Amino acid sequence: MSELAGRVALVTGASRGIGRVIALHLAAAGAQVAVNYRTGRDGADETVDTIRRAGGRAEAIGFDVGDSAAVTEGVRETADRLGSIGVLVNNAGRTHDALLLRLRESDWEEVLRTNLSGVFHCSKAVARDMVRARWGRIVNVTSIVGEMGNAGQAAYAAAKAGVIGFTKAAARELASRGITVNAVSPGLIATDMTTGLDESRREAYRTIVPLGREGTADEVAEAVRYLTAPSAAYLTGQVLRVNGGLYM
Repeated sequence: MSELAGRVALVTGASRGIGRVIALHLAAAGAQVAVNYRTGRDGADETVDTIRRAGGRAEAIGFDVGDSAAVTEGVRETADRLGSIGVLVNNAGRTHDALLLRLRESDWEEVLRTNLSGVFHCSKAVARDMVRARWGRIVNVTSIVGEMGNAGQAAYAAAKAGVIGFTKAAARELASRGITVNAVSPGLIATDMTTGLDESRREAYRTIVPLGREGTADEVAEAVRYLTAPSAAYLTGQVLRVNGGLYM
């Protein structure tokens, strides 16, 4: 599989979890991958090593997506080490869960800074080169929580809903330049967060999923890979839901 041969892909928050798996799938599709991290340097290095052992090319690039100046520098570093970015996957995210009346303003702002402003900063930073090249793929990882809400996750839900709105607006702005902007919306996915739940709670969640199970990071990564492929060139402004049939 070499559908992304010659392309440079930046995956934010790729030191672990879904981001790491996305990086591995894009590398398997032929992309040279910039593995972004904020604090997890060891995890990013492990992702890079895995890609290199499989015969791919990757570099660990550290920066905070919520810091516009750091993003600009990180994109410049990626271009210096790998080349201009043609594929951007905005995956980096965080959450501070609390009921509305207990949610601290600082936590609210930090979640929106990373999960929403980070998407803006990174997309803006790579768009100029994509416009010049008249080709680009931006894929934003949102969440089913941004579509249906979840008690105790007001900040996370607001940020992820904002990502969907941003995706649709950016898709309209950039379409004439051959750049597609889409979102992937995972549902209940087996990650570090879900494995930390006790089995009774995990089973309760599984019972509301029509397919009766958690999804996998590989299934999310394959959806992302599809949206970056040449065969998805006529898809833009879309939300691809990877949720086992779980809707509102």
